[in-house]
Amino acid sequence: MAVQPGVSLVKASLTIKEPPIGPALEPGGTMREINFQFNPETLTLAKSANWSNTPLPLFKYVSIPSFGGADPYTLTFQLFLDSSMTPAGTKVQDDVEALLKCCEVTDQSIAAFQPSTPWVFFQWGSFSTVSFNAYVQNISANYTYFDPSGVPLRATCDLTITQIPGLTLGQNPTSGALSAHRSHRVRAGDTLQSMAWSEYGDATAWRTIAEANEIDDPMRLTPGAELLIPAPDQVRR
Repeated sequence: MAVQPGVSLVKASLTIKEPPIGPALEPGGTMREINFQFNPETLTLAKSANWSNTPLPLFKYVSIPSFGGADPYTLTFQLFLDSSMTPAGTKVQDDVEALLKCCEVTDQSIAAFQPSTPWVFFQWGSFSTVSFNAYVQNISANYTYFDPSGVPLRATCDLTITQIPGLTLGQNPTSGALSAHRSHRVRAGDTLQSMAWSEYGDATAWRTIAEANEIDDPMRLTPGAELLIPAPDQVRR
């Protein structure tokens, strides 16, 4: 990738955080931050929707599909680690072990009786589409270079992380229950009414989305902004 003279190269990073404890809706403290030495050559961002077809005798050829909800984003990328220029340390080994532990329950979450693996957050400059709270779905590490004592000096890690949708407090103040909601990234042409129709089948429910995001002017939506979409049971009729 060519870089213009005088322009600094923004490096990607992956922050590993403690999972939320108690009623918290955001991850806890930072456990480790891995700054990419070399930015990924490719990023694979995927999302899918669940539709099902139930055969019905009233339909001669095929039934009308039923929407069953959207799946979270998944992001797949490769991380190259190299400490061959400073072979006295164990940075590659330590970083890989930290990534592998993203698939293990944290001690803090066990102590709080809320067992969970760490949360992660990928970030690369202003590329906000790929920045979201997530968990590590899978990771594989390929060690490719070692010092004479066997300490790895280079490794290539393939990771897939899966988005953790936002959570919001339930409407019943005595229950303390949590109701899941999802997020929606505003695209050009989006309106609160169109989002309400897509999510709830009721365009008049746009006020629920507006209130959840503290939107004063429903006619002014910023493309690229991330909006919280409350669960259907929280819609004001």
